Amino acid sequence: MDRDRIRVFLVDDHAVLRMGLADMLSREPDIEVVGSASSAAEALEALIGGDIDVLLTDLRMPESNGDILIAEVRKRRPKIGVGVLTTYHSDEDVFGSVKAGAMAYILKSATMDQIVEAIRCLKKGSTWFPAHISKQLTRRLSRTELSAREIQVLQLAAHGLRNREIGNQLCISENTVRNYIVSLMEKLGATYRTEAIAMGIRQGIVHISDENE
Repeated sequence: MDRDRIRVFLVDDHAVLRMGLADMLSREPDIEVVGSASSAAEALEALIGGDIDVLLTDLRMPESNGDILIAEVRKRRPKIGVGVLTTYHSDEDVFGSVKAGAMAYILKSATMDQIVEAIRCLKKGSTWFPAHISKQLTRRLSRTELSAREIQVLQLAAHGLRNREIGNQLCISENTVRNYIVSLMEKLGATYRTEAIAMGIRQGIVHISDENE
């Protein structure tokens, strides 16, 4: 095996995409696709003792999402450069993958030149994010974390309580509750109350199964 070649491992539940990408990457003189997997579990098994420089993974797969795989790879094999190759690019998708340890975020609409450039950056231990993804990440990271009181308000709102009911439970005025709602919506980047609740649940900030206290 040529030690100067970049050894790439692909993870995606679509076999056609894996085979097509592997074929195109194999045409690059410095890249070799050494394996692929259709799931996070299959990928982790292959990583045991595998000689890999770069791993590219999709974010959403049937058995487990890519964030979990990224975090596990970074923990078990920190020298592997891990990048995302996906069609999804919401603020939370980007933030979640970077938080898990992704060093590159590539959309499947990217050109082959961009994918190759990202792989080479990952091999060097550098990051690779297109301009619009960097802006999304900066916007998401710039938001101040919710205060303890805002989390309480969001938790109660997630249980269906109205502003007056939330105020009665927390011993604050209805107007103060309204101000908290406006503030937390701004921090989460939500336009509507229901959107803020959905984002809070998705991010694990609130849990609708909890009992109201």
